[in-house]
Amino acid sequence: MNATMRRVVIGTAAVSMALSVAACGKAGDKDNDSSSSGGKSIGLLLPDSVTARYEKFDKPYFEAKVSELCSDCKVEYANAAGDANKQAQQVRTMITKGVKVLVVSAQDSAAIKSSIQAAVKKGIKVVAYDRLAQGPVSAYVSFDNEKVGQLQGQALLDSLGAKATKSSKVVMINGLDADPNAALFKKGAHSALDGKVDIAYEQSGEWSDVTAASKMKTAITQLGAKKIAGVYSANDGMAGGIATTLKGAGISGIPLTGQDAELAGIQRIVAGTQSSTVYKAFKPEADAAAQLAVNLLQGKDIKSLATSEQTSGSGDKVPSQLLTPVSVTKANIKDTVVKDKLYTVAEICAGEYASACKTAGLQ
Repeated sequence: MNATMRRVVIGTAAVSMALSVAACGKAGDKDNDSSSSGGKSIGLLLPDSVTARYEKFDKPYFEAKVSELCSDCKVEYANAAGDANKQAQQVRTMITKGVKVLVVSAQDSAAIKSSIQAAVKKGIKVVAYDRLAQGPVSAYVSFDNEKVGQLQGQALLDSLGAKATKSSKVVMINGLDADPNAALFKKGAHSALDGKVDIAYEQSGEWSDVTAASKMKTAITQLGAKKIAGVYSANDGMAGGIATTLKGAGISGIPLTGQDAELAGIQRIVAGTQSSTVYKAFKPEADAAAQLAVNLLQGKDIKSLATSEQTSGSGDKVPSQLLTPVSVTKANIKDTVVKDKLYTVAEICAGEYASACKTAGLQ
Protein backbone atom coordinates (compact mmCIF):
# COMPACT_ATOMS: atom_id res chain seq x y z
CA MET A 1 0.00 0.00 0.00
CA ASN A 2 1.50 3.39 -1.00
CA ALA A 3 1.69 6.39 1.40
CA THR A 4 -1.23 8.22 -0.19
CA MET A 5 -3.52 5.22 0.06
CA ARG A 6 -2.45 4.63 3.70
CA ARG A 7 -3.33 8.22 4.63
CA VAL A 8 -6.80 7.84 3.08
CA VAL A 9 -7.50 4.61 4.97
CA ILE A 10 -6.30 6.03 8.30
CA GLY A 11 -8.30 9.21 7.81
CA THR A 12 -11.45 7.27 6.94
CA ALA A 13 -11.05 5.07 10.03
CA ALA A 14 -10.61 8.09 12.28
CA VAL A 15 -13.78 9.73 10.96
CA SER A 16 -15.66 6.46 11.40
CA MET A 17 -14.47 6.14 15.01
CA ALA A 18 -15.42 9.73 15.80
CA LEU A 19 -18.91 9.19 14.40
CA SER A 20 -19.29 6.00 16.45
CA VAL A 21 -18.28 7.78 19.69
CA ALA A 22 -20.66 10.65 18.97
CA ALA A 23 -23.48 8.22 18.26
CA CYS A 24 -23.00 6.37 21.54
CA GLY A 25 -23.29 9.42 23.77
CA LYS A 26 -24.03 8.96 27.45
CA ALA A 27 -26.86 7.04 29.12
CA GLY A 28 -30.03 9.04 28.84
CA ASP A 29 -29.08 11.10 25.73
CA LYS A 30 -32.08 11.25 23.45
CA ASP A 31 -30.11 10.22 20.39
CA ASN A 32 -28.31 7.39 22.15
CA ASP A 33 -28.53 4.27 19.98
CA SER A 34 -28.06 1.31 22.33
CA SER A 35 -29.39 -1.51 20.18
CA SER A 36 -26.15 -3.39 20.79
CA SER A 37 -24.56 -1.63 23.80
CA GLY A 38 -27.50 -1.71 26.18
CA GLY A 39 -27.15 2.07 26.72
CA LYS A 40 -30.91 2.52 26.91
CA SER A 41 -31.76 -0.91 28.17
CA ILE A 42 -33.66 -1.53 31.42
CA GLY A 43 -33.84 -4.98 32.98
CA LEU A 44 -36.96 -6.27 34.74
CA LEU A 45 -36.67 -9.38 36.93
CA LEU A 46 -39.81 -10.76 38.59
CA PRO A 47 -39.78 -13.54 41.20
CA ASP A 48 -42.32 -16.14 40.17
CA SER A 49 -45.07 -17.11 37.76
CA VAL A 50 -47.32 -18.69 40.39
CA THR A 51 -48.54 -15.31 41.63
CA ALA A 52 -50.84 -14.24 38.80
CA ARG A 53 -50.17 -10.52 39.04
CA TYR A 54 -46.56 -10.54 37.80
CA GLU A 55 -47.03 -11.85 34.28
CA LYS A 56 -50.57 -10.54 33.78
CA PHE A 57 -50.20 -7.02 35.17
CA ASP A 58 -46.79 -5.90 36.46
CA LYS A 59 -44.79 -6.81 33.35
CA PRO A 60 -47.08 -5.28 30.69
CA TYR A 61 -47.79 -2.17 32.78
CA PHE A 62 -44.07 -1.63 33.39
CA GLU A 63 -43.17 -2.11 29.73
CA ALA A 64 -45.93 0.25 28.58
CA LYS A 65 -44.87 3.01 30.97
CA VAL A 66 -41.19 2.72 30.02
CA SER A 67 -42.18 2.97 26.35
CA GLU A 68 -44.27 6.06 27.11
CA LEU A 69 -41.44 7.77 29.01
CA CYS A 70 -38.59 6.68 26.74
CA SER A 71 -39.64 5.62 23.26
CA ASP A 72 -36.23 4.24 22.35
CA CYS A 73 -35.65 2.39 25.61
CA LYS A 74 -35.67 -1.40 25.60
CA VAL A 75 -36.91 -3.63 28.43
CA GLU A 76 -35.11 -6.93 28.99
CA TYR A 77 -37.33 -9.33 30.97
CA ALA A 78 -36.92 -12.57 32.91
CA ASN A 79 -38.91 -14.45 35.55
CA ALA A 80 -37.17 -16.48 38.27
CA ALA A 81 -40.02 -19.03 38.50
CA GLY A 82 -39.56 -19.15 42.27
CA ASP A 83 -35.85 -20.07 42.05
CA ALA A 84 -33.34 -17.74 43.76
CA ASN A 85 -30.39 -19.38 41.97
CA LYS A 86 -32.10 -18.86 38.64
CA GLN A 87 -32.64 -15.20 39.48
CA ALA A 88 -28.95 -14.81 40.32
CA GLN A 89 -28.12 -16.20 36.88
CA GLN A 90 -30.61 -13.78 35.34
CA VAL A 91 -28.82 -10.87 37.00
CA ARG A 92 -25.56 -12.07 35.45
CA THR A 93 -27.27 -12.26 32.07
CA MET A 94 -28.58 -8.71 32.47
CA ILE A 95 -25.06 -7.51 33.29
CA THR A 96 -23.74 -9.24 30.16
CA LYS A 97 -26.48 -7.65 28.05
CA GLY A 98 -25.36 -4.24 29.29
CA VAL A 99 -28.52 -2.98 30.96
CA LYS A 100 -28.06 0.38 32.67
CA VAL A 101 -30.88 0.01 35.21
CA LEU A 102 -32.14 -3.20 36.77
CA VAL A 103 -35.59 -3.39 38.34
CA VAL A 104 -35.83 -6.51 40.48
CA SER A 105 -38.44 -8.11 42.69
CA ALA A 106 -36.25 -10.47 44.67
CA GLN A 107 -37.20 -14.10 45.07
CA ASP A 108 -34.90 -14.12 48.10
CA SER A 109 -34.01 -10.65 49.38
CA ALA A 110 -30.87 -11.80 51.22
CA ALA A 111 -29.55 -14.26 48.63
CA ILE A 112 -29.68 -11.65 45.87
CA LYS A 113 -27.39 -9.24 47.73
CA SER A 114 -24.17 -10.43 46.05
CA SER A 115 -25.83 -10.26 42.63
CA ILE A 116 -26.88 -6.67 43.24
CA GLN A 117 -23.38 -5.81 44.41
CA ALA A 118 -21.99 -7.28 41.18
CA ALA A 119 -24.44 -5.26 39.08
CA VAL A 120 -23.65 -2.02 40.90
CA LYS A 121 -19.91 -2.61 40.42
CA LYS A 122 -20.62 -2.61 36.68
CA GLY A 123 -22.29 0.81 36.99
CA ILE A 124 -25.88 -0.52 36.95
CA LYS A 125 -28.50 1.26 39.05
CA VAL A 126 -30.83 -1.11 40.88
CA VAL A 127 -34.48 -0.48 41.74
CA ALA A 128 -36.06 -2.88 44.25
CA TYR A 129 -39.61 -3.62 43.12
CA ASP A 130 -42.34 -4.65 45.55
CA ARG A 131 -39.79 -6.40 47.79
CA LEU A 132 -36.85 -4.60 49.39
CA ALA A 133 -33.73 -6.47 48.32
CA GLN A 134 -30.51 -6.31 50.30
CA GLY A 135 -27.44 -4.57 48.93
CA PRO A 136 -26.65 -1.16 47.40
CA VAL A 137 -30.10 -0.45 45.96
CA SER A 138 -30.70 3.02 44.45
CA ALA A 139 -34.47 3.11 44.99
CA TYR A 140 -37.41 1.03 46.21
CA VAL A 141 -41.06 1.11 45.22
CA SER A 142 -43.77 -0.87 46.96
CA PHE A 143 -46.79 -0.50 49.17
CA ASP A 144 -46.88 0.19 52.88
CA ASN A 145 -46.58 -3.50 53.66
CA GLU A 146 -47.08 -3.25 57.40
CA LYS A 147 -50.32 -1.45 56.57
CA VAL A 148 -51.27 -4.39 54.34
CA GLY A 149 -51.02 -6.70 57.34
CA GLN A 150 -53.01 -4.30 59.50
CA LEU A 151 -55.77 -4.20 56.89
CA GLN A 152 -55.81 -8.00 56.71
CA GLY A 153 -55.99 -8.35 60.48
CA GLN A 154 -58.71 -5.73 60.84
CA ALA A 155 -60.75 -7.29 58.04
CA LEU A 156 -60.58 -10.60 59.87
CA LEU A 157 -61.79 -8.96 63.09
CA ASP A 158 -64.57 -7.14 61.21
CA SER A 159 -65.74 -10.41 59.69
CA LEU A 160 -65.71 -12.13 63.08
CA GLY A 161 -67.76 -9.33 64.62
CA ALA A 162 -69.00 -10.36 68.07
CA LYS A 163 -67.11 -13.64 67.72
CA ALA A 164 -63.80 -11.78 67.96
CA THR A 165 -62.90 -12.67 71.53
CA LYS A 166 -59.65 -13.52 73.29
CA SER A 167 -60.66 -17.17 73.26
CA SER A 168 -61.50 -17.30 69.54
CA LYS A 169 -58.93 -19.52 67.85
CA VAL A 170 -57.40 -18.11 64.67
CA VAL A 171 -55.04 -19.90 62.29
CA MET A 172 -52.30 -17.74 60.80
CA ILE A 173 -50.58 -18.77 57.54
CA ASN A 174 -47.80 -16.32 56.72
CA GLY A 175 -45.74 -15.77 53.59
CA LEU A 176 -42.26 -16.91 52.62
CA ASP A 177 -39.64 -16.18 55.29
CA ALA A 178 -37.11 -15.10 52.63
CA ASP A 179 -39.48 -12.35 51.50
CA PRO A 180 -39.03 -9.23 53.68
CA ASN A 181 -42.58 -8.18 52.86
CA ALA A 182 -43.88 -11.33 54.56
CA ALA A 183 -42.37 -10.17 57.85
CA LEU A 184 -44.07 -6.79 57.46
CA PHE A 185 -47.45 -8.36 56.65
CA LYS A 186 -47.05 -10.58 59.71
CA LYS A 187 -46.07 -7.65 61.93
CA GLY A 188 -49.02 -5.58 60.76
CA ALA A 189 -51.47 -8.44 61.19
CA HIS A 190 -50.25 -9.16 64.70
CA SER A 191 -50.65 -5.49 65.62
CA ALA A 192 -54.32 -5.78 64.69
CA LEU A 193 -55.00 -9.26 66.10
CA ASP A 194 -52.88 -9.65 69.22
CA GLY A 195 -54.89 -9.44 72.42
CA LYS A 196 -58.19 -9.62 70.54
CA VAL A 197 -58.16 -13.25 69.39
CA ASP A 198 -56.16 -16.36 70.19
CA ILE A 199 -53.65 -17.08 67.42
CA ALA A 200 -53.64 -20.79 68.12
CA TYR A 201 -51.60 -21.99 65.13
CA GLU A 202 -49.09 -20.01 63.07
CA GLN A 203 -46.86 -21.26 60.25
CA SER A 204 -45.34 -20.12 56.95
CA GLY A 205 -47.21 -21.19 53.84
CA GLU A 206 -44.19 -20.17 51.72
CA TRP A 207 -46.45 -18.42 49.17
CA SER A 208 -47.53 -21.89 48.02
CA ASP A 209 -51.16 -22.98 47.83
CA VAL A 210 -50.06 -26.59 48.31
CA THR A 211 -47.95 -25.80 51.38
CA ALA A 212 -50.67 -23.57 52.84
CA ALA A 213 -53.25 -26.32 52.33
CA SER A 214 -51.00 -28.79 54.13
CA LYS A 215 -50.44 -26.42 57.04
CA MET A 216 -54.18 -25.77 57.27
CA LYS A 217 -54.84 -29.51 57.41
CA THR A 218 -52.37 -29.81 60.29
CA ALA A 219 -54.05 -26.91 62.11
CA ILE A 220 -57.44 -28.58 61.78
CA THR A 221 -56.02 -31.82 63.17
CA GLN A 222 -54.40 -30.06 66.11
CA LEU A 223 -57.19 -27.63 67.00
CA GLY A 224 -60.34 -29.38 65.81
CA ALA A 225 -62.53 -28.26 62.93
CA LYS A 226 -65.25 -26.78 65.13
CA LYS A 227 -62.83 -24.70 67.21
CA ILE A 228 -61.36 -22.59 64.40
CA ALA A 229 -62.99 -19.16 64.26
CA GLY A 230 -61.07 -17.72 61.32
CA VAL A 231 -57.98 -17.95 59.14
CA TYR A 232 -55.40 -15.33 58.28
CA SER A 233 -53.81 -16.05 54.91
CA ALA A 234 -51.10 -13.65 53.77
CA ASN A 235 -52.14 -13.81 50.10
CA ASP A 236 -54.83 -15.04 47.73
CA GLY A 237 -52.74 -17.84 46.26
CA MET A 238 -52.41 -19.53 49.63
CA ALA A 239 -56.04 -18.68 50.45
CA GLY A 240 -57.05 -20.83 47.47
CA GLY A 241 -55.35 -23.89 48.95
CA ILE A 242 -56.71 -23.11 52.41
CA ALA A 243 -60.28 -22.69 51.11
CA THR A 244 -60.09 -26.12 49.47
CA THR A 245 -58.87 -27.69 52.71
CA LEU A 246 -61.59 -25.98 54.75
CA LYS A 247 -64.24 -27.23 52.35
CA GLY A 248 -62.84 -30.75 52.51
CA ALA A 249 -63.03 -30.65 56.31
CA GLY A 250 -66.63 -29.47 56.22
CA ILE A 251 -65.74 -26.01 57.55
CA SER A 252 -67.70 -23.09 56.09
CA GLY A 253 -68.76 -19.59 57.00
CA ILE A 254 -65.55 -18.56 58.75
CA PRO A 255 -63.43 -15.54 57.73
CA LEU A 256 -60.45 -16.12 55.42
CA THR A 257 -58.20 -13.24 54.41
CA GLY A 258 -55.97 -12.80 51.38
CA GLN A 259 -53.93 -10.30 49.39
CA ASP A 260 -53.23 -9.28 45.78
CA ALA A 261 -56.87 -9.10 44.64
CA GLU A 262 -56.36 -12.06 42.29
CA LEU A 263 -59.39 -12.89 40.16
CA ALA A 264 -59.81 -16.23 41.94
CA GLY A 265 -59.67 -14.43 45.28
CA ILE A 266 -62.32 -11.92 44.23
CA GLN A 267 -64.52 -14.79 43.00
CA ARG A 268 -64.13 -16.58 46.33
CA ILE A 269 -65.20 -13.39 48.11
CA VAL A 270 -68.30 -13.23 45.91
CA ALA A 271 -69.01 -16.90 46.63
CA GLY A 272 -68.43 -16.46 50.38
CA THR A 273 -65.48 -18.84 50.75
CA GLN A 274 -63.03 -15.96 51.31
CA SER A 275 -63.95 -12.86 53.30
CA SER A 276 -61.41 -10.26 52.14
CA THR A 277 -58.31 -9.47 50.16
CA VAL A 278 -55.98 -6.49 49.89
CA TYR A 279 -55.85 -4.58 46.63
CA LYS A 280 -52.46 -3.15 45.79
CA ALA A 281 -53.11 -1.40 42.50
CA PHE A 282 -50.57 -2.92 40.12
CA LYS A 283 -50.52 -0.13 37.55
CA PRO A 284 -49.48 2.69 39.92
CA GLU A 285 -46.73 0.48 41.32
CA ALA A 286 -45.44 -0.58 37.90
CA ASP A 287 -45.70 3.01 36.64
CA ALA A 288 -43.75 4.29 39.64
CA ALA A 289 -41.00 1.71 39.08
CA ALA A 290 -40.79 2.63 35.40
CA GLN A 291 -40.52 6.33 36.22
CA LEU A 292 -37.76 5.67 38.76
CA ALA A 293 -35.90 3.47 36.28
CA VAL A 294 -36.08 5.98 33.45
CA ASN A 295 -35.04 8.85 35.73
CA LEU A 296 -32.03 6.86 36.91
CA LEU A 297 -31.19 5.92 33.33
CA GLN A 298 -31.30 9.55 32.28
CA GLY A 299 -29.40 10.82 35.31
CA LYS A 300 -32.39 12.70 36.68
CA ASP A 301 -33.14 13.30 40.34
CA ILE A 302 -35.52 10.89 42.08
CA LYS A 303 -36.06 12.80 45.34
CA SER A 304 -39.49 14.03 44.26
CA LEU A 305 -40.52 10.41 43.61
CA ALA A 306 -38.85 8.53 46.46
CA THR A 307 -39.94 10.74 49.32
CA SER A 308 -39.42 8.31 52.19
CA GLU A 309 -36.63 5.99 53.30
CA GLN A 310 -36.60 2.30 54.18
CA THR A 311 -33.80 0.26 55.74
CA SER A 312 -33.09 -3.07 54.07
CA GLY A 313 -32.02 -6.28 55.77
CA SER A 314 -28.41 -5.40 54.94
CA GLY A 315 -28.72 -2.06 56.75
CA ASP A 316 -28.75 0.04 53.59
CA LYS A 317 -30.87 3.21 53.68
CA VAL A 318 -32.91 3.21 50.49
CA PRO A 319 -34.92 6.12 49.02
CA SER A 320 -38.44 4.73 48.78
CA GLN A 321 -41.83 5.35 47.25
CA LEU A 322 -44.62 3.65 49.20
CA LEU A 323 -48.17 3.43 47.86
CA THR A 324 -51.40 2.92 49.81
CA PRO A 325 -53.14 -0.50 49.88
CA VAL A 326 -56.92 -0.95 50.08
CA SER A 327 -58.95 -3.65 51.80
CA VAL A 328 -61.52 -5.35 49.56
CA THR A 329 -64.63 -7.16 50.72
CA LYS A 330 -67.84 -8.08 48.94
CA ALA A 331 -69.16 -4.58 49.71
CA ASN A 332 -66.57 -2.63 47.70
CA ILE A 333 -65.60 -4.87 44.77
CA LYS A 334 -67.35 -2.49 42.37
CA ASP A 335 -65.61 0.55 43.81
CA THR A 336 -62.12 -0.96 43.66
CA VAL A 337 -61.07 -3.66 41.20
CA VAL A 338 -64.03 -3.11 38.84
CA LYS A 339 -63.77 0.68 38.92
CA ASP A 340 -60.03 0.48 38.18
CA LYS A 341 -60.77 -1.94 35.30
CA LEU A 342 -58.61 -4.63 36.83
CA TYR A 343 -61.45 -7.06 36.06
CA THR A 344 -64.81 -6.68 34.41
CA VAL A 345 -68.02 -7.80 36.08
CA ALA A 346 -68.32 -10.38 33.32
CA GLU A 347 -64.91 -11.85 34.21
CA ILE A 348 -65.73 -12.01 37.91
CA CYS A 349 -69.20 -13.40 37.40
CA ALA A 350 -68.40 -16.04 34.80
CA GLY A 351 -69.80 -19.56 35.06
CA GLU A 352 -70.49 -20.84 38.55
CA TYR A 353 -70.19 -17.36 40.07
CA ALA A 354 -73.13 -15.84 38.18
CA SER A 355 -75.71 -16.63 40.85
CA ALA A 356 -73.50 -15.42 43.71
CA CYS A 357 -72.79 -12.20 41.79
CA LYS A 358 -76.51 -11.46 41.53
CA THR A 359 -76.87 -11.95 45.28
CA ALA A 360 -73.87 -9.67 45.85
CA GLY A 361 -75.34 -6.99 43.60
CA LEU A 362 -72.63 -7.18 40.96
CA GLN A 363 -75.04 -8.08 38.16
